[in-house]
Amino acid sequence: MKQIYVGGRWVDGNSGETMPVFDPATEEILAHVPRGTATDVARAVEAANTAFEEWRWVPGVEKAEMMHEAARKLRTHADEIVRLLTLEQGKPIPEHEEEVEWVVGTFDYYAGLARTYRGRLLAPADRSQFNFVMKEPLGVAACIVPFNYPLLLMAWKVAPALAAGNTVVVKPAEQTPLATLRLAELAFDHFPAGVINVITGTGAEVGEPLVVHPDVPLIAFTGSTAVGQRIARLAADRMKRTHLELGGKDAFVIAPDADVESAIEAVSYAALLNAGQVCTATERVYVPQFMHDAFSAGMADYVQGLRLGPGIESTTDVGPMADPKYRSKVETHVADAVGKGARVLAGGKRPKSLERGYYYEPTVLVNVNHEMTCMRVETFGPTIPIMAYRDFDEAIALVNDSDFGLGAVCRTNDARLAKRFFEEVRAGTIWINDPLTDHYGGPFGGMKMSGNARELGEEGLESFVETKHVHWDFDDTPKDFWYPYGR
Repeated sequence: MKQIYVGGRWVDGNSGETMPVFDPATEEILAHVPRGTATDVARAVEAANTAFEEWRWVPGVEKAEMMHEAARKLRTHADEIVRLLTLEQGKPIPEHEEEVEWVVGTFDYYAGLARTYRGRLLAPADRSQFNFVMKEPLGVAACIVPFNYPLLLMAWKVAPALAAGNTVVVKPAEQTPLATLRLAELAFDHFPAGVINVITGTGAEVGEPLVVHPDVPLIAFTGSTAVGQRIARLAADRMKRTHLELGGKDAFVIAPDADVESAIEAVSYAALLNAGQVCTATERVYVPQFMHDAFSAGMADYVQGLRLGPGIESTTDVGPMADPKYRSKVETHVADAVGKGARVLAGGKRPKSLERGYYYEPTVLVNVNHEMTCMRVETFGPTIPIMAYRDFDEAIALVNDSDFGLGAVCRTNDARLAKRFFEEVRAGTIWINDPLTDHYGGPFGGMKMSGNARELGEEGLESFVETKHVHWDFDDTPKDFWYPYGR
């Protein structure tokens, strides 16, 4: 049985109870992890709070070296971590290899910022004055991580939090805690005790106690909008800082000048990466009316040629979903669409050839509209709903007709259409031609119901600091505007 990581030590959970971790490709139990409690949370927060009093003052160059060391250790053990991630999460090995490389790069990127990032000077209002802005850590950051990219979305929180001088308590998703625990063992052991803590458990029994703990001033969360809303309500009583990266319903617009064949490949990658379990996955596709039939037929043929199977097998293109409840949600969305007039061109069911595992065939839907759940609510699965538009004005209007605003893609080589798209579409990330590509220096996050967070870039670091203005006057003589007036 695994243990939790608190105060630099591996310890048993307080309850003595455990939770199974399943392989989504086989439905077999991989391991058991502690079922954490509020008592475990209190222990971890106390350890993190104690460590914070020293960690906040560690010089930036020393913080940076420890973060670079974590990156080096992860790179050394990358093959082991990739295999473990694949077994517990399900997506194919190449996708986990990319995830691990991004984790390495994220720690290296924020290590660079840790060396110099502290604030800025202001032009003084008087020659005897000195004005500057300081960026200070908040304290203990709760980092609550989802199942779809367990290490990447952990790193996008932990790395900037540490660089800013905070300490962290990490709660991995119930489905995918193993790689996080192993990473703590292999790559975080050189940090001072209590700087990084990892507790496994459920959202109700570990997540909520973390959110409401009076000594946790910041909650960084990636997950569903509904859970994010609950976190925001719980945090509001103590005016806590919330860093919420929530759901999406990302659109992909094929412009009239786009090549059909390359657009099919781009959309299939954007929609089916990690079996569609990506917050920025394409969940709505808009194509010109004249292109609709050819594009839809080509898309159906293309996805039927993709290989479905365990992520651990080198021949697999699309792996299983991470949990049967998420597959059931996809089935509900597809059934709703068909019941309202949509037609399934490919997929739409569990594969008969794979008796075990949480698989669902890549699914192409046509005759869809915005009255259907699959065009309004995040599906988070391998579906590609395709809808025709009359002109580019309508395409942009359809993209913006959503409660979400995480990302959006446009496939075009017409600079005028590209400019209209990135100026008029309300989403936090706009991709022109190259979907779902991130940049260490480019902020990632959404608008509207997609949350208030920005991860990566300097903006990602800003989420983990408090701003303080210092006004220093070297002249301590009384001012002529002080009392009494008329001096």
